[in-house]
Amino acid sequence: MKQIKNIPPRLATKWLLYFLRDDLAEEVLGDLQEKFYLACKKGPAFRARLNYWYQALNYMRPFAIRKLRSSPSNHYAMYQSYFKIGWRNLLRNKGYSMINIGGLALGMSVAMMIGMWIHDELSYDTYHQNYERIARVIRNGTLNGETFSSTYMPFPLADELRTKYGSNFKHVAMAMQGDHILDTGEKKLTQKGLFIEAGAPEMFTLKMLKGSWSGLKEPQSIFLSESLAKNLFGDEDPMEKQLKINSSMDVKVTGVYEDLPRNSHFNGVSFMAPWQLFASVNAWMQYQGFANNFLDIYVELQPAAEPDKVSENIKDAILVNIQEHKEYVAANPQLFLHPMSKWHLRSEWKNGVNTGGLIEFVWLFGVIGTFVLILACINFMNLSTARSEKRAKEVGIRKVMGSVKTQLVNQFFSESFLVVTLAFLCSLFLVALSLPWFNQLAAKEMIMPWKYLNFWLASAVFIFFTGLVAGSYPAFYLSSFQPVRVLKGLFRVGRFAAVPRKVLVVVQFTVSVTLVVGTIIVYQQIQFAKNRPVGYNRDGLLMMPITTPEFYSNIRVLINELKSSGVVEEVALSGGPTTRYWSTQGGFTWKGKDPAQQAEFAALSVSPEYGNTVGWQFLSGRDFSIEFASDSAGFVITESAAKLFNFDDPVGETVHWEPGWRKAGDFRIIGVIRDLVMESPFGTPMPTVFFISGYTNWINIKIKPQVSTAESLPVIESVFRKIVPSVPFDYKFADEEYRAKFAAEERVGRLTSVFASLAILISCLGLFGLASFVAEQRTKEIGIRKVVGASVFSLWKMLSKDFVVLVVISCIISIPIAYYFLSDWLQKYDYKTEISLWVFSISGLGAITITLLTVSYQAIKAALMSPVNSLRSE
Repeated sequence: MKQIKNIPPRLATKWLLYFLRDDLAEEVLGDLQEKFYLACKKGPAFRARLNYWYQALNYMRPFAIRKLRSSPSNHYAMYQSYFKIGWRNLLRNKGYSMINIGGLALGMSVAMMIGMWIHDELSYDTYHQNYERIARVIRNGTLNGETFSSTYMPFPLADELRTKYGSNFKHVAMAMQGDHILDTGEKKLTQKGLFIEAGAPEMFTLKMLKGSWSGLKEPQSIFLSESLAKNLFGDEDPMEKQLKINSSMDVKVTGVYEDLPRNSHFNGVSFMAPWQLFASVNAWMQYQGFANNFLDIYVELQPAAEPDKVSENIKDAILVNIQEHKEYVAANPQLFLHPMSKWHLRSEWKNGVNTGGLIEFVWLFGVIGTFVLILACINFMNLSTARSEKRAKEVGIRKVMGSVKTQLVNQFFSESFLVVTLAFLCSLFLVALSLPWFNQLAAKEMIMPWKYLNFWLASAVFIFFTGLVAGSYPAFYLSSFQPVRVLKGLFRVGRFAAVPRKVLVVVQFTVSVTLVVGTIIVYQQIQFAKNRPVGYNRDGLLMMPITTPEFYSNIRVLINELKSSGVVEEVALSGGPTTRYWSTQGGFTWKGKDPAQQAEFAALSVSPEYGNTVGWQFLSGRDFSIEFASDSAGFVITESAAKLFNFDDPVGETVHWEPGWRKAGDFRIIGVIRDLVMESPFGTPMPTVFFISGYTNWINIKIKPQVSTAESLPVIESVFRKIVPSVPFDYKFADEEYRAKFAAEERVGRLTSVFASLAILISCLGLFGLASFVAEQRTKEIGIRKVVGASVFSLWKMLSKDFVVLVVISCIISIPIAYYFLSDWLQKYDYKTEISLWVFSISGLGAITITLLTVSYQAIKAALMSPVNSLRSE
């Protein structure tokens, strides 16, 4: 020891740094590892020498550390050495490296795509610069004993807001959105447009490519989107061009605006026209009071106005104007503002309270993305700690050479960041490759944000966070080994060393199985709603809006021609599409009604042939008929309406109706039909009354069942071209419109299934790596067992049993977790499926089967290995 203590610190430091030089590190470490290993086996004398060197290096270590820390070049060289060693380890263990990098790349790709999806959802409507001050007027009221929320407003309300509450608003705009025919003379297109008041372009901060925001102040003007202007006029300048809307409104182009992005509430609106123009050709609106709700009202608040206070001020704006209608007063309509920032993600209402909306899916996918990334990190941790024995001697030698725990931690973190960086580069490639497919799946138009600094800053944080999570456990676990025990050959991982790895495997498969269960329940809920009775026959049912005067004037000729075409079974007219209702009405009174009861019904005007066309299903009574003139004052009602009327036998009973927009009168119930699912297939059908009226704006065509759609459509189109040539043949299939109601849920189901599959794949990658390591670790045991007569099956069973047990535990844990969250999710639907036990059984069996398939390859490979080869290595 004296000799050691007499070594000058400078010399000791120089000597130690020499051995720590990057270009000699690998060679020196390998040589010392072999010598120390042999020294430990040869006896006490060698062990004494080893102890001597260990104390010597321990003595010199503080001087070396001080020197290293004080020298920037050495500091840089040290980290360079860390990364070089990490790179050599990756190349030396290619199989494990591929599993680590591939698993992390998959996890990071999922997290990145989900992050882009969440950003797109959270940035909804931010295209409009004033979106924080724009709001929509919402109406709460009491209906059939429950509080409802509606966006439909009465015509006089806009002037009421401007007159009495104008100090709160910069803009107040009435609006009606719908499909309309644009006719340039050469081209006729059906486009979605918005009739809105003149201040709207400024309120929504449209990016004008031609013209200015004030262009809609002209009564016969129109703004076109960039794509529509290109479609209508090609490369010509569209400004001042003349066109017709629905063959009844002459307008000229006074502005062209940039197409609104997909993540905007007004996406798809390809033109805007003045509200006063719409009102001039729909004179009936001028006579509507506060009791008829049919339009939207958007407002922009003054900079100093607070939405909650303004909502409180305007809440009774309808109520004070309907005092003469006792029933409407009893409904207690209350107004409030719904900010634009909440339109997309918080648009669901229950009992008058905002219950969320798509924000739930944002949280859901955020959690899924986080967990999938954590699963990939778990693989890295598991494989790193599983191979701890192979790196134990390296750690021991580094500690003998003077490395402190901080340096070892830095070494393993450096390797972790190297793997994560390589995985991130792979994930960028995977995301760029799969983004078009993901956009189609998620109904988005996202692009890779290569040019945005924020993306790269977020990526740097992302890499740092992932590297920290993935490398934390291996770094602190491996750096804690005691060098004396390791180099003397006394180091053992211990009976509990595998416990953390087993826990992490359980966590992986718990998440994976929960996602699988969620995917099945979402699919089950969608199928349950798809298979519910809808009260009419959607097959072969075409719907078209009646928009132009020419259409109206030739409607009877058109119907007769269609019926005589040989491909059409029946034709009927209606005041709205079959797949949704456009108007709700009050003013109904009947015998035995409680005066305090507030009743509102969906009301649809139809022609007498409507029931035969859509295939009503009668519970009692009869259909409308042209043979009975009295049917013009008759009602066909749904079973929900019959329950609300509360007649013992509704057929023949009389209901008095004061709609406010037509002459009041008594209507006799002539028939009761099954509920028609016209709105959400997951909700409760609204009580509905059907009546005969001349006011209809849709034509419904039923194709003969024995005629194919491909055969019938050209015939129907030729009839339209002949009778109403000015009208584009733009039709909607009822079954496609109904199917579109499932779009959000189906999209969630598809995304969840993809993420669940990737979670299982990542978990199986980790399982495959662990199985490979366990088989390698137990090679000699397997050889000895084969020598004493063990069969391949028994060896396979021995190697697979532990993994299967872990997956079974995962399945047991996932059952209550999945049940809790999915039960809560199903509560948002009125019409919902039940969670069955078989869902958990199928998911569990699937997980166990996949586990066996994953583990079996390595297990059988190890079991088939010749014992001569496995035992010869000693």
